[in-house]
Amino acid sequence: MSQSEKFKLTKLERNWILYDVGNSAFTLLVSTLIPIFFNSLTKEAGMSDTRYLSVWNVALAVSTIIVAFMGPPLGAFADKKGRKKKIFAATIFLGAAGCLLMGFPDKWMAFLIIFLIARCAYQLSLVIYDSMLGDVTTDERSDDVSSQGYAFGYIGSVIPFIVCLLLYLFGGKMGLSEKMSMALGFVIVAVWWVVMSLPLLKMYKQRNYITEENAEKNLFAQLGSTLKDMYKDKRVFLFVVAFFFYIDGVYTIINTSTAYGKALGFTSTSLLLALLLTQFVAFPSALLFGRLARKYRSEILISVCIIAYFGIALFAVFMTRQIHFWILAVSVGCFQGGIQSLSRSYFTRIIPAEKSGQYFGFLDICGKGADALGSLVLAAVTTVTGEKRLGVAVISSFFVIGLVLFRMSVKKAR
Repeated sequence: MSQSEKFKLTKLERNWILYDVGNSAFTLLVSTLIPIFFNSLTKEAGMSDTRYLSVWNVALAVSTIIVAFMGPPLGAFADKKGRKKKIFAATIFLGAAGCLLMGFPDKWMAFLIIFLIARCAYQLSLVIYDSMLGDVTTDERSDDVSSQGYAFGYIGSVIPFIVCLLLYLFGGKMGLSEKMSMALGFVIVAVWWVVMSLPLLKMYKQRNYITEENAEKNLFAQLGSTLKDMYKDKRVFLFVVAFFFYIDGVYTIINTSTAYGKALGFTSTSLLLALLLTQFVAFPSALLFGRLARKYRSEILISVCIIAYFGIALFAVFMTRQIHFWILAVSVGCFQGGIQSLSRSYFTRIIPAEKSGQYFGFLDICGKGADALGSLVLAAVTTVTGEKRLGVAVISSFFVIGLVLFRMSVKKAR
């Protein structure tokens, strides 16, 4: 059997990847148009750019903290037989409904409330989605399938984003206000998200689950037992802590890049086009990391990505011109898919398959907790010092800590 035939995707794997295509449209919206729309609402209320950046980062932090608390119980509940698909569907439809409604509020506070609901539902759907990887593929194929999920998510999300971008840039020529153009864009993304989810919802079957006989009667007793197991397995424990630190910088860069660029005075059009370029660069790069994982250990590739992101964060500190933002966008695209997809598949392989929901719930605490920490650090440093760059410099140190802990985790596996 040839290498290409060996890694040819099954229908279930393709349907799993399609959800990455669907939810990534919302991810791209959060890092591009939504901060711009929110900025316009805050300007109408007389809010300064520094205050706007702080409020936006606090909002991101609040949503991630909520999900950090909800993720493990939801994951543990979903580990029981027949529950995962139902919970997954509920988070998708709640998130898409919130996305659809975001274009209606005229006040920034009302908008933030709807945004928080949509983003929390979206993030909770990813807890369940990531835990499905062990159900849809094998350990041998997990790196490749996970990488293709991110890769096609990047390129697929560009389709609704381009439509939204055209509405934002040229809606006025069609007689649409900026607010109406944005509102239509939110509707388009919501519909895209749901439609791309349907094939997986139709075909997915939960193969790995906890039987009623083996399950703790009390949900929180079950979570406590899992926490003890994670701590005893030093490879898992150290990886989770390492993930907390290095993913902090990754998520902070993704979520605040547009807001950071706006605060530095870069034009909205340039920022959006640069981030669109990121998606096109990330597509082949994520596929490349999936291919490289067939030849090299994922532990090596993850380490390379962490080091690269450290360099990216340092570069962002000294960014002064819009061309620098374009360079940053390309650099992020080269390593974003690799660090996310390989971390997901690596974790899938080192945890018990039947408890994937709750394990990914706890991993999500680290991911979302790191996301919240990064956003809060930026907000705090910006507010206290009035200097936007200093917060990014602090974030870069998290990659160093993450790399050290990750290599310690790898040594425990030997």
